[in-house]
Amino acid sequence: MTVNNVFDDFRRDLAYRIFKDDGLIVLTATLKDVFHDIFIEIRVAPDDLLIVGAIVNFIKQPTDYCHHIDKAMSELVGTHIGRGMNKRLIRIFGGSAGCGNIRTVLMGLLPLALNAKAATGITDQDEMLEKISKELTGTCVGYPEEAK
Repeated sequence: MTVNNVFDDFRRDLAYRIFKDDGLIVLTATLKDVFHDIFIEIRVAPDDLLIVGAIVNFIKQPTDYCHHIDKAMSELVGTHIGRGMNKRLIRIFGGSAGCGNIRTVLMGLLPLALNAKAATGITDQDEMLEKISKELTGTCVGYPEEAK
């Protein structure tokens, strides 16, 4: 296949990771494509899911202005992960001063803190899924209220 345009055969890779460090939940994400190589790290207090740190590093970006998203990232600090988070992300990362790519990454990354909190102390995978199911009931189509 002859590629005339980068979007004739475009690939974007997105990866998420969760781990614990210094008593915090650490959420990381990478977004890589022909234009971007972005690393995001969010540090969260496990008891109340308060964001205590938020950084983004651009290893590669399409313009010299992309790093200006640091201001929006700093607005995440002090925010609790939970209901209303998506609306907050749209407000912070939408519009001409925002970044759709960062917003999209965070919308997938931040809810993982809910799973990590629900799974705390559980090593059996079936038990973990049951606990997560109870904690997430009513939050999405996969965990409906009527399934209680």
